[in-house]
Amino acid sequence: MLLIAGLGNPGAKYQSNRHNIGFMAVDAIHRRRSFSPWSKKFRAEIAEGELGGQKVLLIKPQTFMNLSGESVGEAMRFYKLEPSDLVVIYDELDLPAGKARLKTGGGHNGHNGIKSIDAHCGREYRRLRLGIGHPGVKELVHNHVLGDFAKADQSWLEPLLDALADNADMLARGEDSQLMNKIALALGGKVEEETPKPEKKAVAKSHIHQARNHNQQRMPESGPMAEMLKRMFGKKDD
Repeated sequence: MLLIAGLGNPGAKYQSNRHNIGFMAVDAIHRRRSFSPWSKKFRAEIAEGELGGQKVLLIKPQTFMNLSGESVGEAMRFYKLEPSDLVVIYDELDLPAGKARLKTGGGHNGHNGIKSIDAHCGREYRRLRLGIGHPGVKELVHNHVLGDFAKADQSWLEPLLDALADNADMLARGEDSQLMNKIALALGGKVEEETPKPEKKAVAKSHIHQARNHNQQRMPESGPMAEMLKRMFGKKDD
């Protein structure tokens, strides 16, 4: 079984907060796929279904963000799951709005929800970070994170969530780079894995050698100067 946890805070007060983009992501998967209705278990809302031929449990911890690991850890122990069976979706301040990154393991980078997951579930799980942008100064971070998405944000938020939900099979199959490409393309970005192959480095040449090559390329082929250069540098007859 794969456990996909979206992080957020419960209640209508926090529903549209940037901090709740993890909840929004699993809600989008739930809407577009054949999952059971939401039910309450493990101090969370859960729904069962299938993605990419694999059984999947969606979970939204209702313990509030800072205690997310208590809920997710309880579910993992019940199903005897390993950290490699877990994907956590959450907001990332240090990514531009609309950008997504997916990797296994790493630090919490000050995110209290991830800090709690690390403590209760181990660290070697897959982390899908969804960028919400940074307000620019530390003093504005709290209000930014717990503020609602602006109307203008819908231009990237909806395509991001739709692309994630439409391609959730890739998430279940571990096709991480393909999923990131689908999301990037949906937001008008470039396919990030398609980087140009590095060119072979030319053998380093001394300045003198380069200067000689440069002069040789411009050597006159006729006239008095050509004759003089031939006498100076040309091969002598045996």
